[in-house]
Amino acid sequence: MTSSGTMRARPTPAGASEESGEDYRDIYRSLFEQSGMCMANLDSSMRVLEANKYFFKQFGRGAADVRGRSFYDFLHPSVRGKFQYQFARLTEGRNPRFVEHAVAVGAKEALFGGELTGIAVPGRSGRVEGVMVVLQPDEGQRAAMVGGKEKLLSEVDARILEGVAAGESTVQLAAKLYLSRGGVEYHVTTLLRKLKVTNRPALVSKGYSMGILGVGQWPPRVLPEYVK
Repeated sequence: MTSSGTMRARPTPAGASEESGEDYRDIYRSLFEQSGMCMANLDSSMRVLEANKYFFKQFGRGAADVRGRSFYDFLHPSVRGKFQYQFARLTEGRNPRFVEHAVAVGAKEALFGGELTGIAVPGRSGRVEGVMVVLQPDEGQRAAMVGGKEKLLSEVDARILEGVAAGESTVQLAAKLYLSRGGVEYHVTTLLRKLKVTNRPALVSKGYSMGILGVGQWPPRVLPEYVK
């Protein structure tokens, strides 16, 4: 990737024409613009150098409002910490790529989930000069009901989810929240149904992947915008 945000062409083999390099750039440009996926090129500071039309549409922003902006601005605060870690590994040359579930802030501040792939882009020196990101939104799923009108959890549900994420038992939760053991199990079952998972470990994982539980906090905390 060059400083202008375009990916460098592969070196032209001896005896090959310069046209082959142009062909490679044309293929890359076609993929970038016609892939149907949100794609962007970032510099080593994670600022957007360029993005394709799908990126602009998904995030409801024009080119002038995207280029030069930190990519973290497009991610929900609850997931920024883990992506700062992943991007640092890319730029430091410790990992060539990663795939993680993201919660992003789209058009009209609506949140959505998706699979985010980050790929280190080395320069001619071999050192990483930038990152390409590819975001594939979850099909039919809005990861958050946060910026919308619907609040997902009751106050008790939120405290139960925090306790489960902290590894607390049913007995411990019952004592702390002044509930019966059956009451705790009722709320856990309600959470499993709301988040469409089948057990407690999956409940915690889904809570983080949807951005309900804040990343980088201990003890775990449900973000207040999810609580009724």
